[in-house]
Amino acid sequence: MLALQGAFARHAVALSALGAEPTLVRTPAHLAAVDALVLPGGESTTMSMLLESSELFDPLAERLATGLPTFGTCAGMILLGAEVLDGRTDQRSFGAVDISVQRNAFGRQVDSFEADLAVAGLDEPFHAVFIRAPFVTRVGADVEVLATVDDHPVLCRQGAVTVAAFHPELSDDLRLHDRFLKEMG
Repeated sequence: MLALQGAFARHAVALSALGAEPTLVRTPAHLAAVDALVLPGGESTTMSMLLESSELFDPLAERLATGLPTFGTCAGMILLGAEVLDGRTDQRSFGAVDISVQRNAFGRQVDSFEADLAVAGLDEPFHAVFIRAPFVTRVGADVEVLATVDDHPVLCRQGAVTVAAFHPELSDDLRLHDRFLKEMG
């Protein structure tokens, strides 16, 4: 659990409820000790700067390149994408998923919303909470789109990395966290 900024505590509660033992990652040594990682929602430019100042960016990029199972939500989606369309000019992303992401694409805080999503592999809709949410504007050939809103991909997977534009940790529905745990293996 990347614990520099954002909604990491709610993810930890969800994962704990499923029997996992979340580790708070704040240093390269913490990162070296984990088998998977959640990049939570928060503010992507702030998280990007904190990844640099904590000296976590490069070690995390290396772990992602070697297949670290990762679940990125909201800001985590932005950081894991290949291209951030409206980020700061000095903002770096990991390029772990071949997508282009537009920050705050659904609007400002007052435009936050909830939606029941048809998610590939789930029998029942998933109730999703979108807060200043991004969406995907371009999907690479190796990216699997798992859910959309108004034809915009909002849940995608490429290899061991899953990204969501919404906040599954704000739902009582643990199916996406459970699927992440099962997929990591």
